[in-house]
Amino acid sequence: MRKLLPILLVSLTAILFIGRLFYLQLVDDTYDQVSMNLAVKKIYDYPQRGYIYDRNSQLLVANQPAYDVMAIPLQIKPFDTLALAEVLNISDQRLKHQIEKARIYSPWLPSIITPQLTKKEYASLQEVLYKFQGFYIQKRQLRDYQTTHGANFLGYIAEVNNADLKRNPYFKSGELIGRQGIEKQYEELLRGERGVKHIQRDKFNREIGPFKDGAFDTLPKKGADLHLTIDIGLQAYGEQLMENKRGGIVAIEPSSGEILALITAPNYEPDELVGRKRSKNFTKMYYDTIAKPLFDRGLQAMYPPGSPFKAFTGLVARQEAVVEVEENFSCNGGYSYGRRSRMGCHPHKSPVSLVNGIAHSCNSYFAQIYRRTIEKYNTPQEGMEVWSNHMKSFGFGDYLGYDLPVGRKGRIPDADYYNSAYNYPTYKWYATATLSNAIGQGEVESTPIQLANATAAIANRGWFKRPHILKGIDGNRIKDSIYTAKNFTTIDKEHFEPVVQGMNDVYNYGTAQFLQIPGIEVCGKTGTSENFIKIDGERVQLTDHSIFVAFAPKDDPKIALAVFVENGYWGARYAGRIASLMIEKYLKDEISRKDLENWIMSHSLEEEYAKPYSGEPFKINQ
Repeated sequence: MRKLLPILLVSLTAILFIGRLFYLQLVDDTYDQVSMNLAVKKIYDYPQRGYIYDRNSQLLVANQPAYDVMAIPLQIKPFDTLALAEVLNISDQRLKHQIEKARIYSPWLPSIITPQLTKKEYASLQEVLYKFQGFYIQKRQLRDYQTTHGANFLGYIAEVNNADLKRNPYFKSGELIGRQGIEKQYEELLRGERGVKHIQRDKFNREIGPFKDGAFDTLPKKGADLHLTIDIGLQAYGEQLMENKRGGIVAIEPSSGEILALITAPNYEPDELVGRKRSKNFTKMYYDTIAKPLFDRGLQAMYPPGSPFKAFTGLVARQEAVVEVEENFSCNGGYSYGRRSRMGCHPHKSPVSLVNGIAHSCNSYFAQIYRRTIEKYNTPQEGMEVWSNHMKSFGFGDYLGYDLPVGRKGRIPDADYYNSAYNYPTYKWYATATLSNAIGQGEVESTPIQLANATAAIANRGWFKRPHILKGIDGNRIKDSIYTAKNFTTIDKEHFEPVVQGMNDVYNYGTAQFLQIPGIEVCGKTGTSENFIKIDGERVQLTDHSIFVAFAPKDDPKIALAVFVENGYWGARYAGRIASLMIEKYLKDEISRKDLENWIMSHSLEEEYAKPYSGEPFKINQ
């Protein structure tokens, strides 16, 4: 047995060595991959990013060439850092930092040293690049904007960061990815597929031709071209009207849910976030915490909806059968309730019913029918739940599911909200505690897109299609059921006509009668929203927000919109004028009321915004 032991040990050792060699040569490709990385150079061929067009096929976003300086750390030979840094127009410290960063990322994979050289910079570098072994030029595409409008929904592209690399293995260090807007939402469609060429190198690191005759090479595939629902002419006009003002405008085609215009003010030009100037400009805008040009007020700003909300209060009251269309209520400058409480109202004819209550925007009328709605049920909590569910059926208090990456829910309170927010005991609940909801104040908050969508639901007499900004891909119209299906409100169709007539009478004899558009029957509603902020811990009231919603034409609506102008005084002063001009521009493609247009163009609210305040400017009811 002792004689056999050495033989067994030798045999076992031989078997282990043979097995290990078998594994390394035929199973484990780790060293093959390292060897291939050293002996084969990969050159990526980046595709053209997809073009972006508006609804009328006007080109908005194309591409332009740019040149990245790349390096493979293991192939870098000693060089004059000052000379290369001078050519690249960066400091030698920055150059050394980028090389060290590339080495940490991967010694044998390419990394960006300096991105996005211009043609002139590239030409200068090309003449001397042979002196710097391990460095080479990678051509890629940057965005070339054919418009100065719509930066908020177009978005931009930027270099991937570490979080992107960890989240998505598709990307490699130095590549570009969509940020914000369409560029982010539809990144996978727009980016296309990169191609790759494998170049064989000899032991002296010289390129000797395609690796295995190009068997592993692939061609790039261009990204998809996108057609948006946006009318860039209307978008540009709306941005012009909002110059020197702050706020948001959302316009929707009621029959389709297509977003015609998505305006935030102040905004910036898309070209400001292209190329090497992007970082500097982005940083400047990011830290502008007052004007917030990167904050999309059309999707993200939450405001009390004000008097336009009265139309929905009326619809809920009719659905709940607590008021007749012709039933009149008196208004003596407001509505008194409780022992000392009173909701004021502006002067108008009295008494009023549903139709002229909307036309004259009577606070007293809507406070009373809201109270009836809540008090119809055994407890105020039950009534509040019913009211809340009706309002949510219009898309209030919801993200709406539109195809853009940012948004806020707004707020439609329910019984649980009041119990938790104000610690109301059940036995002390009364409808009057929440009366401000009736007129779009109190705890109700809405984004402009929610109010525009809800206005489209009134225009359609009880349904809406989910708002969306993508119309087609590569010339083929989208047919996603998410955006083509009708979403019905909880209000029966027959209850809409009196409300529609009341909104029409806002123009005929009501609060917006001076904003009539010749030849077009418009339905609208003015709104004035109280504007409170906190200064040094104290609640301070600033100039009211100006709000307006409208749709037109009355019986065949082609456009519905909501306009919010911060610190714009009352509804018809700024928002009403802007809404009227945008409707005329979209339906007639020209403006007949030049005096109205000149007034808006020449009036600024910058003095209002210069008033000192602190805190978050969009948390209105603090």
